[in-house]
Amino acid sequence: MAVSEVDLRRRWSAGQPCHGVWSVLPGAVTGEVLARTGADYVVVDLQHGATAEADLPGVTAAVTAAGAVPLVRTRSPAFADVGRPLDLGARGVVVPNVRDAGHAREVVAACRYAPSGGRSVGRLSGGADEPLVVLMVESATALDDLDAVLAVEGLDGVYVGPGDLSLSLGLTGEEHRTELRRVLSSIVARAVAAGVPVGVHAHTGQEASGYAEEGATIVTVAVDAVALGGAITHSLGVARG
Repeated sequence: MAVSEVDLRRRWSAGQPCHGVWSVLPGAVTGEVLARTGADYVVVDLQHGATAEADLPGVTAAVTAAGAVPLVRTRSPAFADVGRPLDLGARGVVVPNVRDAGHAREVVAACRYAPSGGRSVGRLSGGADEPLVVLMVESATALDDLDAVLAVEGLDGVYVGPGDLSLSLGLTGEEHRTELRRVLSSIVARAVAAGVPVGVHAHTGQEASGYAEEGATIVTVAVDAVALGGAITHSLGVARG
């Protein structure tokens, strides 16, 4: 059964988890394969992935046709970088490097047509009139202003980037793993208390399940390149005895 951005917004608002996959590998075929797994959403990563902006109409159309919601992590929080994926088929954006609540309001406005925002009219392919807007919490400044960020009107959710957040907080390395995990749990708890859907970036279903048990409803269960490499490494090991 096909899932739409309206379904995701409704389910997130009701506290129901939605499960998705993260894509850094390019191509419409990749998007279709991922969507046909039964995922509710597929996030196409423009910031760190290999997909180019010009590929988005084909990739987002393939994801939609296969029954999932195409979301795009934008290259940056800049106005143009937020708007372009929405004009090229994305049903929502996951926006990195959001600094604080004031910055969050600017990003949300970039996703909304007037009079509620400043998004420019001119959509080329697919997309949505009211796309999902998910902002990434991955810096010390965003964490310091988290309560105000969670109160931003028009926000559909927050998504935690543990890697960059650990760098920003000086919590890298195995010796800080427990402390970082406490920070992540705290963010989830604060978002849940504020009634804002929340997710934490994960690479495995087991890791994602742990966040979901704490209340995360934006549940990314795998990254395509990591999953592919792991599966092939396992099969090679089995074949080689």
